[in-house]
Amino acid sequence: MEKNFNSFGIPLAIVIAGLIVAGAIFFSGDSSDKDTSGANLGQTGTFDIYERLPLIKESDHVLGNPGAPIVFIEYSDLECPACQYFHAEMHKLIDEYGPSGDVAWVYRHAPLEQLHSKAPKEAQAAECVAELGGNDAFWKFIDRVFEVSPTNNGLDLTLLPEIATFAGVDANAFNTCLESDRHQDTVRQGLQEAINTAEGGRLGTPHNFVVINGGEEIVPLPGGIPFASLKDIVEQIKGQL
Repeated sequence: MEKNFNSFGIPLAIVIAGLIVAGAIFFSGDSSDKDTSGANLGQTGTFDIYERLPLIKESDHVLGNPGAPIVFIEYSDLECPACQYFHAEMHKLIDEYGPSGDVAWVYRHAPLEQLHSKAPKEAQAAECVAELGGNDAFWKFIDRVFEVSPTNNGLDLTLLPEIATFAGVDANAFNTCLESDRHQDTVRQGLQEAINTAEGGRLGTPHNFVVINGGEEIVPLPGGIPFASLKDIVEQIKGQL
């Protein structure tokens, strides 16, 4: 059966609204009026998100029920202001729909180094915390980074061990992990997935999708969407499941 975006009736206006508040964007290809470099996505032929977007993986960081009928997948940059905003709004959504098992949230890394040179190291730091303290520590670390960061490359990286300790992991073990760069490939994989799913060579963060019924439908929801709109989306989907 052919799959189509927005068959669940999610208003296009909500999707467009998300684009307006996207906080970090880069483009592929060459252009003399751009001052940031992008990735050559190399996209040819029909763009099929169903072939490009990995669904929930064992290595993913998930809040809520991984088997939920409605799963939000986010590719995020820890220095992105819109990501900071969206993070708080998604927590509100999980607080409301997580306990019932209706909604899950998957966080993946997409640090746009061309715009935020500190973001890749911060993403690796989050993976070190996950390695040392598990999923709960990961989320506590991410939450704290967004709480204290001024964003736009403003976080003092010397604070990362302190934030890791706040998340419940040993500072020395954290520093050893971070200095090893052993999670560099994981972070790069997340970014590559985001690039692969950025239609038309345009990647902004937060780069989001809602996955319905295990992949029966996948709807792109780019940008820092507010809680009220996220709730509307969930209610519309629930009404058609």
